Amino acid sequence: MAELSGLAAVVTGGGSGIGLAAARLLAARGARVAVLDLKPPDLQSPGEFFGLSTDVADDASVRAAVDAAAAELSGIDILVNNAGIGATGTVADNSDDEWHRVYDVNVVGMVRVTRAALPHLRASAHGAIVNTCSVAATAGLPQRALYSATKGAVLALTLAMAADHLHEGIRVNCVNPGTADTPWVGRLLAAVGDPAAERAALEARQPMGRLVTADEVAAGIAYLASPLAASVTGTALAVDGGMAGLRLRPRP
Repeated sequence: MAELSGLAAVVTGGGSGIGLAAARLLAARGARVAVLDLKPPDLQSPGEFFGLSTDVADDASVRAAVDAAAAELSGIDILVNNAGIGATGTVADNSDDEWHRVYDVNVVGMVRVTRAALPHLRASAHGAIVNTCSVAATAGLPQRALYSATKGAVLALTLAMAADHLHEGIRVNCVNPGTADTPWVGRLLAAVGDPAAERAALEARQPMGRLVTADEVAAGIAYLASPLAASVTGTALAVDGGMAGLRLRPRP
């Protein structure tokens, strides 16, 4: 499959997990790819894509990285806003500073990167933005108040951006993963008293009985980014094993 041949893609938060899987899949489907991350990955396949050290919480860092990516790629056709950080707890558990920090990365960081990339996307015949949202934007999850609030903002931002930039030929969508088997979830599990029991509980929470894989989310991102999805905009694509929408009866 090479439906992305000739297109240039920028993926934020591509150092691991969903972002890395997305960068690799976009490259496999023909795109030229730049990964923006605090710690860009060490490439196992030279030429697959290239990395730029970037802090999405710093506007100067973002603008420099986006300009460098556009210069190296000869433009930007696809932007995958995947960079984000997690948070646990109820509304009583996170300080004001933590609320500001997580919003600054998960929401304002997305704004910074998009703002810097817009001139290049406007010049593209296939401009597409894919934001990584979460099932937490549409389903109430325990101990995720701050994280859920940021992802609710990402969902609303996606719809607003889709409306604002439709006339410029830029499609904007988001992908809503369920609990995914990523390094971030692995760190959460490692921090609890019984990681095996906590993992089993997370798996049982999803109707399919397992965590979503990074590759499965990447496949959703690649679809939304592709010109094959030219009529898809303002859409939230759930890749959650049925977590948001299904209400199954307990198995006997």
